[in-house]
Formats: sequence, structure tokens, C-alpha cells
Amino acid sequence: MATVRLSEQIIPKYQASFLDTKHMHHILSSGRAGTKSSEAAIKAVYKIVSEDDCSVVVIRKFHNKLKKTVYKEVLRAMSRLGLRKKDFKITIAPMEIRYKRNGNTIYFTGSDNIDDTKGMIDEEKPIKLVIIDEVTEFFEKGEGEDELQNIEATFVRGNDEDFTMMYLYNPPKNPKAPVTVWREKMATRPDTLCIHTDYRDVPPQWLGKKLIESAEQLKAVDEKMYRWLWLGEPVGIDEVIYYMFDEKKHVVDLRKEAKEDEDPYSRITYIGIGVDYGQQNATTYQAFGLSMPDHKIYGIDEFYHSGRESGYQKSPSEYAKEYKDFKARIEAETKKKVVFTYIDPSARGLSEEIKRLCPEVNIVPAENDVKLGIQRQSMLLSFGVLSINPRQKHLIEEMYLYSYNTDLLDKGKEEPIKENDHCEDATRYLCMGFWKYIRQLLPYLSDKSTEKET
Repeated sequence: MATVRLSEQIIPKYQASFLDTKHMHHILSSGRAGTKSSEAAIKAVYKIVSEDDCSVVVIRKFHNKLKKTVYKEVLRAMSRLGLRKKDFKITIAPMEIRYKRNGNTIYFTGSDNIDDTKGMIDEEKPIKLVIIDEVTEFFEKGEGEDELQNIEATFVRGNDEDFTMMYLYNPPKNPKAPVTVWREKMATRPDTLCIHTDYRDVPPQWLGKKLIESAEQLKAVDEKMYRWLWLGEPVGIDEVIYYMFDEKKHVVDLRKEAKEDEDPYSRITYIGIGVDYGQQNATTYQAFGLSMPDHKIYGIDEFYHSGRESGYQKSPSEYAKEYKDFKARIEAETKKKVVFTYIDPSARGLSEEIKRLCPEVNIVPAENDVKLGIQRQSMLLSFGVLSINPRQKHLIEEMYLYSYNTDLLDKGKEEPIKENDHCEDATRYLCMGFWKYIRQLLPYLSDKSTEKET
């Protein structure tokens, strides 16, 4: 096997701490492309290959996130270290990587409940390294510090000297977020080492010009988003969620932009409709066109009806008729078919009525991860990829009103107020549904769908 220098695989900022056993807790935070996941994966492989008796445990909050993230990163680390996969026993069920020469193993597990980690103790090979990836998830969807302490208590037993806990995460915007408060508390302990990195700490040739250009472009158009996304700074949460919305920049009418005798919709690749349904609250259809040649998503039109405001609540069958008419109008104007319709997953009755009237429609239950959807839509607005048609007047109005609960922000929680959000929800559904196409326009802004790290 070829000789591989660790200094050529790990950025300088991590090199001094790579073999550190003085500090039991290593907290690694970063912006995008900070290489913390790469460093942790290399350390995991290095441990089981270089030591005689050693096991490693890699943990995420949820089992279903393991295979495409930390497991994949460890496989990549084996190649970076010049190791041959045939020298390892690699299995998915159970998810383990065992080095054949000494029997040392890397175990992968979720922490869906406390029992998931209790059974991971290796009686023959002491566990010397525990890596906890995406620590923020343990605070947002778990028991936070209590859960982390339970994990530590499970694995620290029987280890007299060489035992390390590594924690990896991208800082939330909110400086009062529980994971940020926890890190500040841990940083005061003498057994804790905190390292923060961003893409500027990484040799440019490792990242490539395109990634660096993408970061600098965001800096030019939205410095606050750049500081959070790429530098990993807790920049604070604006009360208005889409603070970057600028009517002069984001409101575009393709019909007025087109040259004389030019089809304004000729460069549209796909048309989709996002649907948010309410019984007394508003029901809205937001139509957008995705242009792959222009690297843009253009607003086209909207339908909006509020039973509370109008005093008349329409039935699902009436709304389905409105959808059919709206779709027909969009298709007549653009001379293109509506390819996808993303509907509020709770609106099953409306979905069935639309299918009955429009059997040709491809209805997709919307992915309703609010936080992730807001992050994605914010990036699209910041980069000027997403624009809105002047006819989408209710959506434009909500851009100025859709806000976080300030009382909860003070407690470290990012919770949108359930007001002025119907058009925003419909647009978010569409952005989430179109993401597999949209992410091609933003190749270096991968998030949870591609798990953030290089």
C-alpha cells in the first residue's frame, strides 16, 4: 500500500488535536465544507487500524440517517488513507466495519431511544472513540444534554485513559439555541476542546474553484446568510423569516421581460403547483416554472380563497374544480403541461377530489419539514434563483408578514407563527418537491438531503 501522510488528509487546524487524549470531549463545529466529518471519519479508521484493541462507535440521532452520511464518510476515509476495502469486513445489517487483521470494529447506531446505545458495549475490544454526528438533532428532537450524558455514561465505563467523545455540528442561526448554550458551557471545562472551522481553513485545491466561487457569490448578495451558511456563525434570527426578500429583485413578470415576438415561457422546463389547503383558513395554489437554462424558478400565478375572510367555506370538491380551472388557465397561457402538484399532506380529501377530476395530474404529498424548507427557500431567495410573479399578490404580502415567534426565539426555539403562512407553505411545498432539480442549480449548497459535508 502507498504511504499516506495524515497531514495531507487533515487540515492544519485539526492536526494538533488528532492524537489528543488529554481532552475527553472534542467539539467540532463548522460552516459548510469545514471538513469536520472528514476529520472524524479519518480518525475512526486510523484508530481501528493503528491500535491493537480498539472499537469505535458512530452515532446519529436517527438510524435512517446513518447509511448516506457517516457510514459513507467512513468508507471514503478508508480510500483517503490508502487502505483496501478487502482488508475490512463491511456490513450493512448490522452496520459495522471490521478491520480483519486485528478484529477492531467501527459500530454505527442511532439513538432513537436510550436502549439503542446500551447494547453497543464491546466486551473484547474497548471502545476508545465515540463520534456523535449532527449534535443539533439531539437537542431539537431528543433529550439534549441529558441524552448526551447518558451516551457518555454508557461508553466511558472501563476506559481508564484513552477515551474520546467527538461531537460534530453546524451551528444554528440562533445564538440562544440549546446546542450553542451547551457548547459554551462545555467550553469552560478543562477536559473539553472546541474547534471551529470554515471553508477558508481548507486548502483551496481540496475544495475547487466552483465551491469557493459559490461561497463568495453568496457573500456578495447576502452577507448574513453567507456568515451563517459558510462561516458557521450564529448570526441571529430575524423576526421576519424571509428577511432577504426584496420586491425590486424578486418580483419578476416573464411576460414583461420577454422581447417582442418572444414566447415568455419558452425557457421553462417544468411547471409545478404548490397547494396549501385550509377549511376555514385560506386555500391557495401557487404555480411556478423551473427554467434549467436560466437557473431560475419563476412565479406564474396564484389562486387564493379564504373562507374566514369571505364568509363562505368551499368544499373539497369545489376547490378541486377551482384547481382544474387554475391548471387549465396556466397550461393555456404557458402552452406547457403542469408536471407536478405538491399538496399539503394533511389534505387527503382535496387530493382525492383533484385526482377524480384530473386523473392525469401527478400529485405528490408534500415534504413537510418546515425548518428545512425555510432554509432551502431562503437560499433560493438569497441567490436570486426564486422569483415571484406580480399576480401572486397574496404571496408577496406574506413575504413581509411571515414571522418567527419572538418569545420562543428568546428561549432558543425557531418556531414560525401560524399566521400569514398559507402561500408560504404552498411555495415551500413546491421548493421541497423541486429540490432534486433545484439543487443542480446550487451544487455546493447541499443540506440535509446530501448531508452538508465534503
